[in-house]
Amino acid sequence: MGWLPIVGMIAIFWFLIIRPQMRQQKAHQTKVAGLKRGDEVVTAGGVVGKVTKVEDVYAELEIAKGVRVRVVKGTIGDVIAPGAGGTAPAND
Repeated sequence: MGWLPIVGMIAIFWFLIIRPQMRQQKAHQTKVAGLKRGDEVVTAGGVVGKVTKVEDVYAELEIAKGVRVRVVKGTIGDVIAPGAGGTAPAND
């Protein structure tokens, strides 16, 4: 009977914290695994670029015309949906 509160707290901890984080991590991994040429992405550092080449561990991003950087695929935070806005210059 003395173990029941501890088991209950572990179950609550599992369902409220660990399980949702595992879902987010799995969704991120599928997003990164599905990267293809032409996708627009945001890195964990906030750099926005277009994918020009995808390798096993690395992806090459074009962050400006003629400027390409090589990043670790795990640092890609999100794939931006086409036409999501933010593509027009600020002074238009």
